[in-house]
Amino acid sequence: MKFCILTLGCKVNQYETQAIVSILISRGHEQAEAGKGCDACIINTCAVTAESVRKSRQAVRRMKKIEPGALIAVCGCLSQIEPSTAFTLCADLVGGSGDRYKFALELESIFNERASYADSISTDTINSHFDKNGLSVTDEGFARDTERQVKIVTGDPMQMHVFEELPPGAPLQAKTGAARRTRALLKIQDGCDNYCAYCVIPYARGHSRSLSEARAADYARRIGEQGFREIVVTGIEISSYGKDLADKPTLADVVRGISAAAPSSRLRLGSLDPRTITEGFCREMSDISNLCGHFHLSLQSGCDKTLRRMGRKYDTNAVRDAISSLRSRFPDCGITADLITGFPGETDAEFEQTLEFIKSASFSDMHIFPFSPRPGTRAAIMPEQVEKIVGRERAHIAAAAAAGMAQEFRLGLIGKTVDVLFERERGGRWVGYSGNYIEVAAKNGGARNSVHNVQISGLEEGHVWGEII
Repeated sequence: MKFCILTLGCKVNQYETQAIVSILISRGHEQAEAGKGCDACIINTCAVTAESVRKSRQAVRRMKKIEPGALIAVCGCLSQIEPSTAFTLCADLVGGSGDRYKFALELESIFNERASYADSISTDTINSHFDKNGLSVTDEGFARDTERQVKIVTGDPMQMHVFEELPPGAPLQAKTGAARRTRALLKIQDGCDNYCAYCVIPYARGHSRSLSEARAADYARRIGEQGFREIVVTGIEISSYGKDLADKPTLADVVRGISAAAPSSRLRLGSLDPRTITEGFCREMSDISNLCGHFHLSLQSGCDKTLRRMGRKYDTNAVRDAISSLRSRFPDCGITADLITGFPGETDAEFEQTLEFIKSASFSDMHIFPFSPRPGTRAAIMPEQVEKIVGRERAHIAAAAAAGMAQEFRLGLIGKTVDVLFERERGGRWVGYSGNYIEVAAKNGGARNSVHNVQISGLEEGHVWGEII
């Protein structure tokens, strides 16, 4: 079977996509580009915002046009929450947010048995599989439209109590380019128990669950042996790591084990809840020599009233303390953050508080989004919805402030030395990312998948450059 795959959303989705690819390749199937006569197209969807739902739907339709004769297999958060959406888009296989092995094997089975599968299911099954809201009401079922069969294997995320182990690293199939990657993802946690007002992910992913320390270290060792020079430690909410395990290990505990298992690879942490970043956490992390000095905060707002409406469990004082602790232990560290503008009830005054807060925090970069109401969340039905145009205008204002802070951070690095993992050539220079997550170009050498100390010399048209020491 020749298959292609498209991923939307977060790094966890990317990791799970790599796992699906690895499973299929290990069973003798071939990955190819869409439009190259694929037998199957896999779309790993996202559902975190209304916009991501729109893009996921669009991706399925696009794949059907590019490969009109291929099997269409949809998985991920959107198809977990709304399997009826994939049904209406005429998918052949609908998976959810768990059991990627089963999903891959079901796709293989449908491909192998497509001819005999065609007329085996009655239309009565459609009504038994969907309730009045169009959601899945059984763990596994079948449905059919007038043109093709649909098999649904979504499961119930709230019954997922054990972390699903998936093969780490990138699948080594040279023609896809995966074998040339310099960094690998390592998923150590899944699910979320925070239930923020704007977020549907706990309903798509279920309760928080963690990979054991021993298995995380074993996977890290395997990644290091494959030659990856950087490991990104990721999950849906890695700050919750270990709370479900018997011995209650912390995030710092598992990162120490990963570091020892892969000493030649840099380690980079995924998004962190500010409550995680205590003085003790920073002290423990500063002892890990191969940890990158880059920390991404799941901030969302710089106004306490807005944070309370969002259902976040910290205030701006906690964020200030976290930033102070990081900078005291990690000089010149990059601190980035997410921000939502135009959340329901956000007044002009509250937005000004957020704007002043992010300026005082001096983030090295930010991801800024106007609020997008997601059906099924509390925020979608809250009173005082902010007009979309206002949310977008505030996002533009915040982005301009963030761009200024990013420029100041980069200017502050001139004359200093950073470690850079080189990934590609551009304009005759080797380019890569520093430990504090700044893209740097070297004027005097470099090579793919090599790490060098680079003295920053200046900025050219917004790009940072330097010379290898």
